[in-house]
Amino acid sequence: MKKDCTFAYSSFVINNMIDALIELLTDISSWKFWLVCSLALAWAIDLAYYLIVYIRIGRRKKPVPYNQAVPVSVVICAKNEAENLKNRLGYILDQDYPDFEVVVVNDQSTDDTELVLDEYKQKYPNLYVTEISHNEQFRQGKKLALTIGIKAAKNEWLLLTDADCMPASKYWIRTMSQHFTDANDFVLGYGGYEERKGLLNKLIRYDAGFIALQYYTFAEAGMPYMGVGRNLAYRKSLFVKSKGFVSHSRLMSGDDDLFVNENAQKRRVAVSYNPDSFTSCESKETFHQWNTQKQRHFSASERYKGSHKFLLALEPMARSYFYLAAVVLSFFPPLYIVTGALFLTRYAVFIFTISKTANRFKIKGVKALSLLFDIILPYINLVQMILGSLRRERLKWK
Repeated sequence: MKKDCTFAYSSFVINNMIDALIELLTDISSWKFWLVCSLALAWAIDLAYYLIVYIRIGRRKKPVPYNQAVPVSVVICAKNEAENLKNRLGYILDQDYPDFEVVVVNDQSTDDTELVLDEYKQKYPNLYVTEISHNEQFRQGKKLALTIGIKAAKNEWLLLTDADCMPASKYWIRTMSQHFTDANDFVLGYGGYEERKGLLNKLIRYDAGFIALQYYTFAEAGMPYMGVGRNLAYRKSLFVKSKGFVSHSRLMSGDDDLFVNENAQKRRVAVSYNPDSFTSCESKETFHQWNTQKQRHFSASERYKGSHKFLLALEPMARSYFYLAAVVLSFFPPLYIVTGALFLTRYAVFIFTISKTANRFKIKGVKALSLLFDIILPYINLVQMILGSLRRERLKWK
């Protein structure tokens, strides 16, 4: 009898709430009606990104067979990177690959970079070092150093990384080179950050993973728009033909993403999911350091193609509005049914995609905080983008 009363009461409450909700949603003159409609629109836009584009990150990929080795030139720019080169360059020079050279550009270093490179040259005949003399009157960024390194490279396929990065395995060149075929001009690799203690490190690694989720899946959908210089490969002939970084030479940033954005063709870009092909770089230790780095990156984004800027801006805008509208509507009893249903549906798709992304890119310890990062990152990125645009003349590579 007690169970029957409880069931009857629950049914009565639910039916009344549904009736109230229907009555509210049929009153098109109500601001709540339009807020619910805009919430649903933001939800639909956001979910479209996940179910049409981002979901590609979870698809099983057939293993890429080992093909005949293609000669490769690894190009690294170093400015006051003596310690990083001492600890990391050996992992690149010791790669298990039959035909490769490593070109390091010493860009006006004032520390022991030259001495470290001299020691390596005595041991590794495939290491080539070129110098940019120190000149306090001459202001240039990484693009000049990278251009010099590319011109010095003797092979058609270039594989780029940074001095503070190291490959995930001794098969980094081998696994990236599996995509160096006649059908491709670019190969996009994952460049993550080393795991350390603290919330900031988790945020940085989550952010790098989400950015990789975007540029990997957009490339697979036929819309390649960027890559990261921590792990990127392309043809030297393409660099020469497109005149390198001439179109954006005044910008401190853009040696990786803008070059891809301007030159990548729809179906001539490959992505590498093999964990052996990943690289891992030093993570910034303070929010200020990370913030400055992000501002430098965002300073180049305003030069992206219009369609890419629109698509990249639409999802975080829809996401931010969805969260704000959901908070407002959760205070109105009939409406939290709709709000809750939409939120739970989005959360299920979101956490599935983020879990797949974290698994794909071997990002540990970020899943539990993913919802928090999903909420706050659009606002952080907006501030960084504005500051990057305002400060682009003062931003430096090092």
